[in-house]
Amino acid sequence: MATYLELYGLKSNDTLRNKVEIACLVAAEVVRSESDQTANHANRLIWAKAVFEQPRIESERMLMAILAVNNTLTTGQITGASDAAIQTAVNNAVNVFAQG
Repeated sequence: MATYLELYGLKSNDTLRNKVEIACLVAAEVVRSESDQTANHANRLIWAKAVFEQPRIESERMLMAILAVNNTLTTGQITGASDAAIQTAVNNAVNVFAQG
């Protein structure tokens, strides 16, 4: 399990930050094209627009959620996470950031 200081250090890991940024952009595109009947759709669109306008800022916010939810993993497990695992983590947190 990573220590809090190790988790804090991961927020500046460029490889992890870049992966999360792309995962946020992918999630934003899914939101952009989802049905307007999707729960919380209006707020999700606001979040998606923010991602497209400022992907680094929004992805840094998302990275904090990903680090928190994966706090029981080692730094190696977190930094070695597959693209699919990171995408799943981002997708699972979208509604946390898409609040009205």
